[in-house]
Amino acid sequence: MLEIEVKARADHQKAKELLSEIGAKPIGVQHQRDTYYNAPHRNFENTDEALRIRSVNGRSVMTYKGKKLDSVSKTREEFETQVDGGNTRSILLALGFHESGVVSKSREIFKYKDMIICLDNVQGIGEFIEVEKMSDSGIESNREQIFRLLEKFGIEEKDSIRKSYLEMVLEKK
Repeated sequence: MLEIEVKARADHQKAKELLSEIGAKPIGVQHQRDTYYNAPHRNFENTDEALRIRSVNGRSVMTYKGKKLDSVSKTREEFETQVDGGNTRSILLALGFHESGVVSKSREIFKYKDMIICLDNVQGIGEFIEVEKMSDSGIESNREQIFRLLEKFGIEEKDSIRKSYLEMVLEKK
């Protein structure tokens, strides 16, 4: 499954007004703590991959993201599974993986048509909007649909941020 995602900086107050105007449905608010890991046999920073354990309300999900598949968005192959966060962390560390960083954020989630829209307030780096779709194919057409939506927020393709939150947090340090 492909995650077609576009991220940009956004003023959340204005974004919430626009989301209400277009009829986006609020899903909820999550406080997420993402702990990223790097492999002993290759450097994910160099291979453009990501492995993380996301903790939300006492539940944990492990996610692997493959390298980006285009030069405009953050489209990647993605696999997720629910895990016991503590035990999974212990397994990864025992196998030689190491923590490469932590990202903490508050995420307000909305649904609009077949897209998920997230307003993220990321500790230390600010406010963002992420729009994503899951698809088996059609990167370009799905990406275009996302950008048409983002135009309503005054966000153009040139405003897209391809760096991960982890990269941005580590740069800030």
